[in-house]
Amino acid sequence: MTDTTPDPVNVVTLDPWEALRRHTDASIALGRAGASLPTAHVLRFSYAHASARDAVHIPFDREALRAGLSGLGLMNVPVSSRAETRQTYLARPDLGRRLTAEDAARLAALGSAPCDVAIVVADGLSSTAIAANAVPFIADLLPLLKTEGLSVGPVAVVENGRVAIGDEIGAALKARLVLVLIGERPGLSSVDSLGAYLTYGPKPGLSDADRNCISNIREAGLKLPLAAAKAFWLIREALKRKLTGVDLKEEQQAALPGS
Repeated sequence: MTDTTPDPVNVVTLDPWEALRRHTDASIALGRAGASLPTAHVLRFSYAHASARDAVHIPFDREALRAGLSGLGLMNVPVSSRAETRQTYLARPDLGRRLTAEDAARLAALGSAPCDVAIVVADGLSSTAIAANAVPFIADLLPLLKTEGLSVGPVAVVENGRVAIGDEIGAALKARLVLVLIGERPGLSSVDSLGAYLTYGPKPGLSDADRNCISNIREAGLKLPLAAAKAFWLIREALKRKLTGVDLKEEQQAALPGS
């Protein structure tokens, strides 16, 4: 007779929370096959890990981004940090926080008029996030800034940039406030997450305590129109109160215009 007893190692035991998995991309309720994870989840993990690595290392398509910004009517300037290669950028965060001497001089030589808001777009740790979200986010934000009559300076497009590089750029552009859009560190379920950092009175030497951050801006996270509304509320209040960081809290839920 043929033994029809199931091999216990190959039987997937479902997790009691299995029904909740459809509500999140997080790796929960994976079940087990014997003492291990089911093969399907092991393969999904490997794919997610590879996608996260790709997001860090895929070359930054700066020209495509600049074309999108030009389509919004924004003057933009390509600049680079002192991290000359991606490998250096990952190993030396300090170099990603400063402009090259040539680009710092070039921004200063622009002679642009003082502005209310300087926008900086940096690849950060996910060029995937920038390609997917930066231009649409700015497109949602610009009309809101216009309602307050706020001026926007030239957009600096930074290769191998960290958040703090915005302080030097904002000071060079004589901006009252700098908004840095940067690719966030990719996770296993979010490789396209955009971060927005706001700093009033930008100048070299400020710390993270001087900034406000809006995180996880992406289609599957904080959706772009709502993120833009939150950024606008913070920008407006920062310029009114002349501060950002730990002293500025979001005291109301930013709502979409007309809601």
